[in-house]
Amino acid sequence: MQSEKLEPVNYYVGIDVGTASVRAALVDQFGTVVAYEDHPVKIWAPQPDHYEQSSDDIWAACCTVTKKVTQGINIAQIRGLGFDATCSLVVLDSHFQPLAVNSEGKCNRNVIMWMDHRAAKQVARINETQHSVLCFVGGSMSVEMQPPKLLWLKENLQASCWEKAGYFFDLPDFLSWKATGVTARSLCTLVCKWTYSSEKGWDDSFWKLIGLEDLIADKYAKIGNEVLAPGAPVGNGLTSEAAKDLGLSKGIAVAASLIDAHAGGIGMIGTNVKGYNLPCENQSIASRIAVICGTSSCHMGISESPVFVPGVWGPYYSAMVPEFWLNEGGQSVTGKLIDHVVRGHTAFPELQTKAAASAQSIYTYLNGHLDLIKKSLPVGFLTVDLHVWPDFHGNRSPLADLTLKGMVVGLTLSQGLDDLALIYLATIQAIALGTRHIVETMQAAGHHVNTMFMCGGLSKNPLFVQMHADITGMPVVLAQEVESVLMGAAILGACASKDFVSLQDAMEKMGRVGRVVLPNHKDKRFYDKKYQVFLKLMEHQQEYKAIMQTV
Repeated sequence: MQSEKLEPVNYYVGIDVGTASVRAALVDQFGTVVAYEDHPVKIWAPQPDHYEQSSDDIWAACCTVTKKVTQGINIAQIRGLGFDATCSLVVLDSHFQPLAVNSEGKCNRNVIMWMDHRAAKQVARINETQHSVLCFVGGSMSVEMQPPKLLWLKENLQASCWEKAGYFFDLPDFLSWKATGVTARSLCTLVCKWTYSSEKGWDDSFWKLIGLEDLIADKYAKIGNEVLAPGAPVGNGLTSEAAKDLGLSKGIAVAASLIDAHAGGIGMIGTNVKGYNLPCENQSIASRIAVICGTSSCHMGISESPVFVPGVWGPYYSAMVPEFWLNEGGQSVTGKLIDHVVRGHTAFPELQTKAAASAQSIYTYLNGHLDLIKKSLPVGFLTVDLHVWPDFHGNRSPLADLTLKGMVVGLTLSQGLDDLALIYLATIQAIALGTRHIVETMQAAGHHVNTMFMCGGLSKNPLFVQMHADITGMPVVLAQEVESVLMGAAILGACASKDFVSLQDAMEKMGRVGRVVLPNHKDKRFYDKKYQVFLKLMEHQQEYKAIMQTV
């Protein structure tokens, strides 16, 4: 009997540059992650609110992880490469060499990170202009976007940086340039972080009004005058130099990139959900919201027509899913906040010791400890008199108020492990309540979302996921492959390779449902009360600020 000849499997590499590490995955055409690697990248924090990185260090990490995930694979079967990254600002001179973004003149530190808030004064002045482009960023630009950072460089590093700069790249676009030698930018980055309009292009009047008219002189060559849709092939694919660096074949397709959160959206929001009895099953993809939660969290909602949501970025046309408008809510710190609260507690050394002794992560141990102290109550009810407002790094959405601070109400003199577990739980609940605040604001403006798709590091924490389901009242869908951001990057590479009809086709065929977490509707009244308190905390903080301004 003649054996049937098997068709060779096609593979795609997805590379994700996160806040503190670079990760890569080798993904097959069926959406299975075959190999995964990560590698840390350096962060410099020379002064408060200043966070810097090195583009050379980041690229070297990309090369390291890519070579590892492709070991033992016939590289001729690797058909495409996709990048995503944080929306950090990369500065190069006219010869593509790194330029210092600091007063110390350290050229290796040429990246202003997304979470850098040095441009607070500049963004306040930009928002005072009330220019019409601000309507597409929720009415108020964030300090984490690129125009205020560019203005800061011009005003603070005029001679050493601004005048010498040849190219300002969003980090995802720097990576596609490094791979292909083509300076084309992704529509995603320019629309979401630079005020580019997918319909009208750059608005000269905005740049003149904020004092950056010099960017117009060369027809925006420094910030991007060739724009590609996410997933479109860039140039002639991988250059011979980049192929050697990455251990891949010259000429394989390289996709126009995405911001990391948007890659997470691409990796899961188009998944086929038939048979899971979800409210979104027979509805438009616009009934889904993607929540990408790691160091920070992003909330991605799409619509067939533009929806303007106060304090929520967008609407951006085709910035994530082609031919859909995107709104992007966000929380500036989530994973970082949980880590800050837990590691700063007096009982943290005890937690470390006990978690290590039981061979568990500190968060798995804390979740188990909460189960021990809950007695007959649902675990969430333990915080009936402990409340947190989570904006320790300002509010991105839906209030767009950089000046807001964190709040904790209900502290006692207790310093033990029980106390640490409770503040940990209250912080997770506060983040979930913040998500509810964003979702309800989007729904009030015209979005019709009913199902949450969640990915990122925090989605691996079952308590975090359950609190989001219970507090929003929506089912949470977790992908079969937990690394949805990397899946999104690989889907970009698959789209660029032309192995799929469209980006949506690749999304549907490569994304798969893993698990569905349903809300405990019987606890709804408790969480409605917690939400009332949550909103009161915000009102009170604003009242306190008003009182102190009269001093």
